[in-house]
Amino acid sequence: QVQLVESGGGLVQPGGSLRLSCAASGFIFSTNYMTWLRQKPGKGLEWVATITDDGGRATYGDPVKGRFTCSRDNAKNTVYLQMNSLQFDDTAVYYCAKGVGYTPRGQGTQVTVSS
Repeated sequence: QVQLVESGGGLVQPGGSLRLSCAASGFIFSTNYMTWLRQKPGKGLEWVATITDDGGRATYGDPVKGRFTCSRDNAKNTVYLQMNSLQFDDTAVYYCAKGVGYTPRGQGTQVTVSS
């Protein structure tokens, strides 16, 4: 079955950086787009980024454009989200999802931006 395990979250100061990872298994990773989502406290799921199956192109939501970069390593079945210039409003649980929708997705990793 599909398994997605996010890691790399934590506490970071405003302006700092984090790199999230998502290890995938249970499906043919290299033939699937992958998506990053986030859920801020008390809010619904928000699309963050989607990357093509070959990693050649990624698209981003307006709030993160220019600050976040999505990449993948198909040899390692892993997708990444490099987050730079983090802001208080980036505090959320971050999820990776198979494909371009919201499911299936992993359990998430908490990112907290605080001084």
